[in-house]
Amino acid sequence: MFRKDLAARQLGIQLIEIAPGSAVMRMAVTREMVNAHDICHGGFIFSLADTAFAYACNSHDVIAVAQHCAITYLNPARCGDTLTAAATEVALRGRTGLYDVCVTAGQTRVAEFRGHSRRLDGTHLGDSPDPG
Repeated sequence: MFRKDLAARQLGIQLIEIAPGSAVMRMAVTREMVNAHDICHGGFIFSLADTAFAYACNSHDVIAVAQHCAITYLNPARCGDTLTAAATEVALRGRTGLYDVCVTAGQTRVAEFRGHSRRLDGTHLGDSPDPG
């Protein structure tokens, strides 16, 4: 999935860790991400959190997409900060998943994101070939 994720790669987002139901992504805040208040634009923080959410909800090898997302910004991030987004599965029932993502800069909590996913038909790895 990461190989095909041009948006994440363009933003410099790195996949740090992935496991069933969780993912950790990292992104450095560059000058181009800073707004007129001299802080990281919230859209970039949202993109990082949304990317971690996407990897966590797709980590079971079933295609999943965002159904609803919300973010609360708690502290500003600044140019030169390295942001880490850690996504955790809260619930997975049928085709619906619920995920929390905490975005931090070092020990400072920058934002909390909650994403609702919807599973679709299909897998990322495809069906295993019939050995016969």
